[in-house]
Amino acid sequence: MSVTGASVAGKVVVITGGGTGIGAATARRYAAEGARVVLVGRRAAPIEAVAAETRGLAIVADASVRTDAEAAVRRVVTELGRIDVVVANAGGHGLATVLDTDDDAWELAFRTNVTTAFVLARAALPQLIESHGQIVVVSSLAGLFAGPGVAGYTVGKHALIGLTRTLARDYGRFGVRVNAVCPGWVQTPMADEEMDEFARSAGLDSRERGYEIVTADVPLGRPAQPEEIAAVIRFLGSNESSYITGATIVADGGAHIVDVPTIPLA
Repeated sequence: MSVTGASVAGKVVVITGGGTGIGAATARRYAAEGARVVLVGRRAAPIEAVAAETRGLAIVADASVRTDAEAAVRRVVTELGRIDVVVANAGGHGLATVLDTDDDAWELAFRTNVTTAFVLARAALPQLIESHGQIVVVSSLAGLFAGPGVAGYTVGKHALIGLTRTLARDYGRFGVRVNAVCPGWVQTPMADEEMDEFARSAGLDSRERGYEIVTADVPLGRPAQPEEIAAVIRFLGSNESSYITGATIVADGGAHIVDVPTIPLA
């Protein structure tokens, strides 16, 4: 297959969780290259702000609800004619140990991290088959490893990699490619809140000091900026990655290559 015309100009890109952080940066990246972006989310204000900035379309919907997802897909096709890329970026919640996670918190973590991606992908697949499109699933380094006290989040992010693989396996023959991105620490509003809490609990003077500590043993020695992860997503959601599917791309500054027991030796 030729990658001639690998530009994303004119493609229709649907992004969940696009109001802030990685999702917003991804919308800006695609829009800057001439793509038409659609922001799907439950909160109107942030997605409408990014849509206005990127000349995109904001759709207030809960991507984990079948009727919402199907209605969103119908609206995109009616107004923009097609869907080329779905970026399943919505996520969060599940920040507790197993014993501290009740049934409601567990359900919320799984719905937010996994069901949103599953339900929207299912709704969009007929269009993606028609366009030979791509799905990019935003998982996390927590999809490969386990941090302390993040049971629901960790299980959900692991499940997203399984979802990526099964979609890639079943729909590759139909021309649909599906890949996952696993970021490490990214300086987003959600991570800023975590760093603020860490700074308070550890007696640090700033969130910046918190970021320094949590990335001290990362080879690149810093958190990512959302735009850096958006660049990976854009690559996977374009013809430039035409022979990559079912892959898990780690973008963590090298954190996953560190042999933890040797850290004291450094």
